[in-house]
Amino acid sequence: MWVGILYAQDVKKHKIAIFTPLYLDSAFDASGNFIYEKTGARFVNAGLDFYYGAQLALDSLQKRGAPLEVFFCDSRGKQSLQYQLAKPEMTDIEMVIAQSNASETKLLAETAVRKKIPFISATFPNDAGMEDNPYFVILNTTLKAHTESIYRFLQKYHSLDKIVVFRKPGTQEDLLKSYFTDITSSTVSSPLNIKFVDLKADYVPQTLAVHLDSTKRTVVIAGSLDEAFATKLTQTLSFLNNKYPVRVIGMPTWENFSFNKAHDLEIIYTNPFNYDRSSALVTALSAEYAKTMSVKPSDLFFRGYETTLRFALLILDTDKDVASNLSRKANTVFTQFDIQPVFKDEAKMSLDYFENKHLYFVKIFGTVKNILY
Repeated sequence: MWVGILYAQDVKKHKIAIFTPLYLDSAFDASGNFIYEKTGARFVNAGLDFYYGAQLALDSLQKRGAPLEVFFCDSRGKQSLQYQLAKPEMTDIEMVIAQSNASETKLLAETAVRKKIPFISATFPNDAGMEDNPYFVILNTTLKAHTESIYRFLQKYHSLDKIVVFRKPGTQEDLLKSYFTDITSSTVSSPLNIKFVDLKADYVPQTLAVHLDSTKRTVVIAGSLDEAFATKLTQTLSFLNNKYPVRVIGMPTWENFSFNKAHDLEIIYTNPFNYDRSSALVTALSAEYAKTMSVKPSDLFFRGYETTLRFALLILDTDKDVASNLSRKANTVFTQFDIQPVFKDEAKMSLDYFENKHLYFVKIFGTVKNILY
């Protein structure tokens, strides 16, 4: 489905395409009834939330008379992305914003470099194998960048502490381990002494205890993004915490995990986004969302809002010179983005993509969650 929304008539308009999974072609029956309302299919919610957040941002810009022409593209519709990108409306598009998966991200990034227009990847935390693409922007920070930030945190606050990485077998776990070992071998500061311990699925508390210290705090890193692994590890460490004090460093996926059974455990993890539910803007937007949806909005609603608003303002501020201003720190909505160029081969100085390098360190203790910095 292709929907055009125009603002400010009789002036030059900047054209933006927003891709999000709406499933509109399969969401309604022959009579026009919304099928998923009865089935409760939750997979449609993410795209709808992102779309609705983007729409509210555009409503705000419309009130200011912003000269924009914005097209919403359903990435899960019957029309393929290739077909939609080939439409006449896309000929002179100036920016693409997307909530996308791996294959979609790669296709949109390739389109961006071919058209020489910015592609803002709002949700996918990976470079999709792209190289030499100075038009590609990753907002949802990659795992490698999370690892680098965690390593700097440990160097600053725990350089003299015992550090243990508990991990399980797996390809992603091996990649995570390689990031830590690569940083250790290349850091210009004092390298950390990190011990890696592989755990079997049926491990018991004593399995962890032999690697902990009863006389001082041990820093434990969870070397996996898996939720089941995180749940068992934190529950086991919570059981041991009185005798073996620990501080747990988690992964970026932990933002949506529940740690109700790890009451007395201090948990820290990184998150590239910050939506303060008590702030005036978030409260107002949540109330507006509830009028239509009758439930609380997910983080993807705020992601759609802030990504659309921030980068639409950037294109308005810089005219067609957006690509040269991607690192510009301006128009902050919720999150303090720090968008920096990434060079896989620094010797060649070949810019592969831009990435948000600012990460919030979130601390959970019991039922209290707050941002350390």
